[in-house]
Amino acid sequence: MVHSAPEALIARSQIPSGNDGCFAMKIKNSLRALRKRHRNNRVVRRRGRLYVINKTNRRYKARQG
Repeated sequence: MVHSAPEALIARSQIPSGNDGCFAMKIKNSLRALRKRHRNNRVVRRRGRLYVINKTNRRYKARQG
């Protein structure tokens, strides 16, 4: 089935922001619970913000704010 140009644009705009293989970052007020979601999560401070990162499973990432 071939889509016309406007339908193709609508279909692309409905794809979530992680279409390149990345997952969206969670923004939370407190990172305590997010830190405990995976054993390799680490809390780091970068550019004055707190981040939860995980180098083994990139899915788990968050920013405080």
